[in-house]
Amino acid sequence: MSEDAKLAKDIKTIKYHLGEAYDFYRSFIYNKEHQSILKDHGFHFAGSVASVNWEVFASILTGDRGKEGYGSDLINHEVKSSVDGSSFEYQYHLNAGEIKLQEDMEVNHIFISYSKDYKDVEVRLLEGSKLKDTFEKWMPGLIENYAGATPKQRYRKSVSYGFVKINGILILKIQNGNLVDRV
Repeated sequence: MSEDAKLAKDIKTIKYHLGEAYDFYRSFIYNKEHQSILKDHGFHFAGSVASVNWEVFASILTGDRGKEGYGSDLINHEVKSSVDGSSFEYQYHLNAGEIKLQEDMEVNHIFISYSKDYKDVEVRLLEGSKLKDTFEKWMPGLIENYAGATPKQRYRKSVSYGFVKINGILILKIQNGNLVDRV
């Protein structure tokens, strides 16, 4: 059995909390009342969901807990979210960037793609080992970014949507506000 087939089999045996995650989505992400208030006051939906809400959504979905301090968002997962078709940004800060990058090679990664109106959501999982080559290529740039007399505060890199779509395992899909696909 190939590694990809084994990962897909392992992922399908993990108990995801789809119903609970979907309930959270309906209450805090795709909340029609909230969107109506935004619209009534001249605000747009896009950007109205805080990253912490996506992290809680992923926490509920995976059963993993939030992690204290700097590092991955959850104990065993890094959570990334972006508008459908856009890349997923990683930021590494001056004082602990190298440690965080090393940790990213070990934890799993949840990638959440969503439509601008939040009606459509896809959640994919990638093991840290699948991203290790990418992260290793980033390390020299990160070290250089912090070298010298005036180091930069952040080092930013991205993983493309196409890479995630091809290599990630789809674990949840919401279409037009309805849960339509599950592991």
